[in-house]
Amino acid sequence: MKNIVIAAGYATRLGELTKNFPKPLLKIGENTILGRMLDDIDLISEIDEHIIITNHKFANIFEDWAAEQHYAKPITIVDDGTETNDTRLGAVCDLLFAMDKLSIDDDLLVVAADNLLFFSFKEFVDFAKQKDTSCIMCHEQPSIEKLQRTGVVELDSEMKVLGMEEKPQVPKSHWAVPPFYIYLKKDLDLVRHSVENGCGKDAPGNLAHYMVEHTTMHAWPMSAGRFDIGSLDTYYEAVKRFG
Repeated sequence: MKNIVIAAGYATRLGELTKNFPKPLLKIGENTILGRMLDDIDLISEIDEHIIITNHKFANIFEDWAAEQHYAKPITIVDDGTETNDTRLGAVCDLLFAMDKLSIDDDLLVVAADNLLFFSFKEFVDFAKQKDTSCIMCHEQPSIEKLQRTGVVELDSEMKVLGMEEKPQVPKSHWAVPPFYIYLKKDLDLVRHSVENGCGKDAPGNLAHYMVEHTTMHAWPMSAGRFDIGSLDTYYEAVKRFG
């Protein structure tokens, strides 16, 4: 299984802090946001490589960072060639770019690089192995306002995904979907042809929504919380609370 980190955004909401520096490598205490995530994922026996897809503007920074790491699994940096927020490929196209460039034909763990997590991805990988399907994560979100800004899934009693909506005005459940996914090798042909068949390009949730409509998927309920770093305020709060 390959761990693919989507890290090609420009984090414009963080202003000067990320104008010339990638958000995933911002420090939280003595570690980086991305480093905290890889510390966990690197311990999962099924993972054999970390692939970080970034943009041309930040690729050298990631290369320098990767050269200083000592993880058990190798780190590969993929440069998508873009240099501005206006020319970005979008998360789904970045995933497809990395898959094509590296000729990837393995199970995939696909993660966004701007969250602090308080659980282990090992639980998610074990769940996917048990279900033998591609999987998404989910968590209960009581706020209708927050549900209207994210992906929302309907589930049966076995956690099979019955349907998914992106940013629904009238959510059909309280199960929200964070940006963490497992796509099994048997479903990669669907992934590869997703955009040409109408899948949205920008948000990683677009691909999950597309896959739910074309294959069987299950949703793993997060066993603990996460902290999403999406703005200056949330970054400084993370530094204060967890650094």
